[in-house]
Amino acid sequence: MNDLTRGNEGRQIMMFAVPMLIGNVFQQMYNIVDSIVVGKYIGSVALAAVGASFPILFTLSALVGGIVIGGSVLISQYFGAKNFQKVKVTSDTLQIFLLVSSAILSVLFFAISRPLFNFLSIPPEVLPDAVRYFDIVILTTTIPMFSLFGMSAILRGVGNSKTPVFFVAISLVINMILDLVFVLVFKWGIDGVAWATAIATLLSWLALWYHLNKRENKMIQFNLNYNRWQFDWNNFRLSLKIGLPSGIQQTLVGLGSMALLTIVSPFGVATLAAYTAAGRVDMFVSMPAMNLSAALSSFVGQNLGAERFDRIKNGLRATLLYSTIICIALSLVVLFFGEEIMRLFTEINSPHHNEIIRIGKEYLVIVTSFYIVFTVMFIYNGVTRGAGATFIPMLITTLSLWVIRIPIAYILARHFGPTGIWWSIPIGWSAGCIGSVIYYNSGLWKKHRVKTALN
Repeated sequence: MNDLTRGNEGRQIMMFAVPMLIGNVFQQMYNIVDSIVVGKYIGSVALAAVGASFPILFTLSALVGGIVIGGSVLISQYFGAKNFQKVKVTSDTLQIFLLVSSAILSVLFFAISRPLFNFLSIPPEVLPDAVRYFDIVILTTTIPMFSLFGMSAILRGVGNSKTPVFFVAISLVINMILDLVFVLVFKWGIDGVAWATAIATLLSWLALWYHLNKRENKMIQFNLNYNRWQFDWNNFRLSLKIGLPSGIQQTLVGLGSMALLTIVSPFGVATLAAYTAAGRVDMFVSMPAMNLSAALSSFVGQNLGAERFDRIKNGLRATLLYSTIICIALSLVVLFFGEEIMRLFTEINSPHHNEIIRIGKEYLVIVTSFYIVFTVMFIYNGVTRGAGATFIPMLITTLSLWVIRIPIAYILARHFGPTGIWWSIPIGWSAGCIGSVIYYNSGLWKKHRVKTALN
C-alpha cells in the first residue's frame, strides 16, 4: 500500500504509473506478437477475424468497467481518509458484482455472437473464423478477466500498482509461448490463439487471487468463505453514481469502434486486416498517456480525500510534462518506421501483402501525428475521473464520438475511402480535448468529492 498524499507529486505519480506501464507494455507486446503470429502464420483472413472481435470484447467489458472505476475511486478516497472499514466493504461489493455480471454477460454474448457479426457487415470469408475465435474467448475468459480487473483496481486504490503487473507479465509470457506452440507446432489455427488466451488468463486470475488472500491486508481480501462477503447496496449505488458515467462513456467508445468497423469492413479483407494491425501499434503508442492518466486518478482520489488541492494541481502539471515527452518520442518512431512495422504483420506471399502495408502505414501516419491531442485529453480526464466527476467527461466523449467522429468518418469514407476514416479519428480527439480542458478549468469537478469518505 502507498500513501500518495505526501512526497514529491511528479515522482509519486511516475513511480505509481511505471509498474502499470510495464504491465501494459507486456499486454501490448502480447497483442502485437499475437497479431504477428496470426497474420504471418495463419493469414490475413484470420488477422481480420481477430480484429473484428476486439470492438465487441471491448464493449462487453466497458460498462462493467465503469463500476470498477467507481469502486477504485471510492477505495482511493476512503483509503486517503483512513476509513479502512469502508475500503473493505467497497472491495467486497465490487468483487461480488463482477462475478455475477461476468457470468451473465458471457452467456448472453455467446448466444448472439453470429447475428452480431452479421450486423457488423464482416466479410463472408472472415465470418467463420471471427465467430469461432469470439465464442471460445467469451466463454472462457470473461469471468477471470473481470475479476482480474477488479483485483487490480482495488490494489491501485490502496496505492499498490506493482503487484498486478507481476502476475499480468507472467500471464502474457505464457500466452505468447502458448500462441507459438498451438499455432506453429499443433497447427490449431485461430482456435489455438483463442485457447492460449483462455489458459493464460485463467492462470493469471488464480495466481493473483491466491496472492490477494495470502499476502495482502485483510481489508481487501476476498476468499472462498462467502459468509464473510459484504455486499452493501448503498456503497454499490455510490459506485454506480461515480462509475456509471465512465462505464457509459467507455461503452459508447466501444460502440463507436463497432460503428467504425461497419464503415471499414465493406472495403474488404486487406483494409480490415490493416486496421487491425495498425490498431495494435496505435494502442501501444497511446499506452503511456492512459497509464499516467490512471495513476493521476488514484493520486487525485487520495489527495482529494485528504483535501490536498495544491498537490492535485502540481500532479497535473508534472503528468502533462512526462506524458507529452513520452508521446512525442513514440510518435516519431512510428512515423519514421511505419512501413517496417506493418511488414511484421503480414505474409510476404499473401495476396494482400502490399495493400495491407500501404493502408496500415497511412493509418499510422495520420493518427500518430495527433497523439499529443489524445494525450492532453486523457490526462485532464484523469483528474476529473479521480475526483469522481465522470458525467461531464462522458458527455464530452459522447458528443466528440457520435456527433463528430462517426458522422465525419461516414461522410469522408464515401469521398476518400479508408483515408477519410483515419482522418475522423484525430478530428474527434480534438473536439474531446477542447471540451476536457474547458471542463477542468471551470473547477466544477472539485464539487464531486465523496463526502462520505470522512464519515
